Amino acid sequence: MNSFSLSLRGLAGSALLFLFSPALYAVEQAPAAPAIDARAWILMDYASGKVLAEGNADEKLDPASLTKLMTSYVVGQALKAGKIHLNDSVTVGKDAWATGNPVLRGSSLMFLKPGDQVPVSELNKGVIIQSGNDASIAIADYVAGSQDSFVGLMNNYAKLLGLTNTTFKTVHGLDAPGQFSTARDMALLGKALIRDVPEEYAIHKEKEFTFNKIRQPNRNRLLWSTNLNVDGMKTGTTEGAGYNLVASATQGDMRLISVVLGSKTDRIRFNESEKLLTWGFRFYETVTPIKPDATFVSTRVWYGDSDEVKLGAGEAGSVTIPKGQLKNLKATWKLNEPQLTAPLKKGQVVGSIDFQLNGTSIEQRPLIVMEAVEEGGFFSRMWDAVLMKFNQWFGSWFS
Repeated sequence: MNSFSLSLRGLAGSALLFLFSPALYAVEQAPAAPAIDARAWILMDYASGKVLAEGNADEKLDPASLTKLMTSYVVGQALKAGKIHLNDSVTVGKDAWATGNPVLRGSSLMFLKPGDQVPVSELNKGVIIQSGNDASIAIADYVAGSQDSFVGLMNNYAKLLGLTNTTFKTVHGLDAPGQFSTARDMALLGKALIRDVPEEYAIHKEKEFTFNKIRQPNRNRLLWSTNLNVDGMKTGTTEGAGYNLVASATQGDMRLISVVLGSKTDRIRFNESEKLLTWGFRFYETVTPIKPDATFVSTRVWYGDSDEVKLGAGEAGSVTIPKGQLKNLKATWKLNEPQLTAPLKKGQVVGSIDFQLNGTSIEQRPLIVMEAVEEGGFFSRMWDAVLMKFNQWFGSWFS
């Protein structure tokens, strides 16, 4: 195992990044998370994926309209791939008409009528801002041909994203047998929405939308918070689910995602979410000591067109720590095999990075190849074979 000393100059550069601190620094522990009045909850850092607080985060519960986060994700992916376009005109079918579909009566609506010609851009806002169940049906029919086919896409993406405790049965989230998710999965879905389809996520911060002269506010009241910079995500409410909320906020370069499921009232879900986010920003910070394009370490590679290979963390170089503890952060690395041999592909995992705070391991990250190393020529490989044999006999003298 290997380690490096940290300097502020190293943080800004691309080479030997870190990290030692004298043992005289005491560890400043963040206070315990506040008590949360909900059936399940979680607070996750977006960049590092660190869970700062959780309660019953893996309990399977009814997501209600949080389901529309996946509806939004699927639509965002379809737009990103060019399968649909924002200016496409969609003909609204009878299944998206509240008067003709008993399932929709009394629920949140965009107030569509059969035969309406509505652009994808407006249906998308109807789903996200107005939480329109009719809009969800109309856009699902357009993207996939039917609600059932769209639900299939939703569940396929759930598997790809590692949402192991989530199953969708509807495109809108109204109560349905066998439909469930967890606070943890909803946080992961929120993270994917921000990361994979940022243009789609940008709609989640819009505070109101008017369709057919009916103006409706975004149901996420935290968008109006004067204490937090909230820019999404989604509320969900049904009789079976209670009051749910996924929210995301930023402070400087730090972004947190909170999930509160099964609150008893509308007010409670917003209060508890604000409480979680405020606590997280107050007592934690997210740092990126290994930048995405930075080299953490260069080490010997055998049989290649280069003698050394640059290794780093790629997009996984962020860690979330108690505020004021950067000076006590240390990183060590180790390879999966005793020696590295070419060819090596860019992004290939060859080892691991262990982040430690005052000697205690807090996070592990893959150690990846930053620049590919191709196989060397015949004579250089023969010479490396000789050097490697000597290296095995005499240690690092010839490496």
